[in-house]
Amino acid sequence: MSATKILAACMMLAAQTYDLPPAVLVGIYKAEGGQPGMEMKNKNGTYDLGPMQINTTWIPQLAEKWDVSRDTARTWVRDDVCTNVGVAAWILRSHLEETGNITQAIAHYHSRTPIHGTKYKTRVISILKNQGLVQQAQR
Repeated sequence: MSATKILAACMMLAAQTYDLPPAVLVGIYKAEGGQPGMEMKNKNGTYDLGPMQINTTWIPQLAEKWDVSRDTARTWVRDDVCTNVGVAAWILRSHLEETGNITQAIAHYHSRTPIHGTKYKTRVISILKNQGLVQQAQR
């Protein structure tokens, strides 16, 4: 199976598991631009990992949840596509439960700092529109 098909299957499974619109996961993936095995260092010293660019601030909580070492959790999140996408969906679902609003959840996926989160949310929504994954309301 091709890497694209595996990614698509992982996104569909994660969207179904966490009751999220699959298109939103696609939009986040395209906005993040990550790849399996990828680590991007941030200005604050954290790293973003894998296809959905999961921030390493989540690693301690994931390691505890999975009852594995932090190194193991980091490796799984960085290198395993389905784990990475599943964690992204879990994070997005937690933000959606907190905010009650999918666009605010998208903003929080990136940052709780309004200026950064709003810019990211706008970018993801633009990607969704440009890819034909959401329709604009007719006036």
